[in-house]
Amino acid sequence: MQAPRVAGFLLIALMAGCALLAPLLAPAAPNQMFLSHVLTPPNAQFWLGTDALGRDVLSRLLYGAQTSLGVGLVAVGLALAVGVALGVVAGLGGRTTDALLMRLTDIMLCFPTIFLILAVIAILTPSLLNIMIIIGLTSWMGVTRLVRAEVLSLKTAPWRQAATLAGVGPWRLAVRHLLPNLLPPILTSASLGLAAAILTEAGLSYLGLGVQPPTPSWGAMLTEGKSVLEAAWWLTALPGLAILLTVLGFTLAVEK
Repeated sequence: MQAPRVAGFLLIALMAGCALLAPLLAPAAPNQMFLSHVLTPPNAQFWLGTDALGRDVLSRLLYGAQTSLGVGLVAVGLALAVGVALGVVAGLGGRTTDALLMRLTDIMLCFPTIFLILAVIAILTPSLLNIMIIIGLTSWMGVTRLVRAEVLSLKTAPWRQAATLAGVGPWRLAVRHLLPNLLPPILTSASLGLAAAILTEAGLSYLGLGVQPPTPSWGAMLTEGKSVLEAAWWLTALPGLAILLTVLGFTLAVEK
């Protein structure tokens, strides 16, 4: 395995471990306020300092990992479910079905994803669940096109023709033979999709349209720190670094 991929998996494992072990690793509750230690720089008591409300930054970063990774996993899972299903149907269906699904995909791709998300958020109340669903339902188009292309290429494979001659139905063929062969590109797409979903959640939270306070989120922490950037650099630098390392990990994991 190449060094970049190893580094990527190590970064992913580090961030996942922080999220899973947040209750054990965090020195305080994420919303606990130490009013006598407002905007305290990193020191022996508060390793990563405190914010404008006296909350421990390390604790909020650890719990923020749960939010960011949770949004990414759910959103990507939803996008994969929709994208793989439509891609397989388009690839195995007839010309009419394929044309209709591809035109729908093309239409969705014409709109910038962030505009679609903002349009839906304008109707729905911003919440963690809604953000997961919105990101997932606006991220399936690339998966659909990738899966369709792979299915079309696999349709002409000799084993596929042999299975058809043996009387294997098209949908049984899809579940038992096509999907296992689609796993490598699907996993690659999922890894890149996770990075994109984390960035999207961070951007929405930064704009105040994502995860709502006081729930810890890396994007929300960036927003909270921008007003005191000169006096408390750690409030923006540390969550920004966490986002950078997480996205870098997923990107390196699919490096060839």
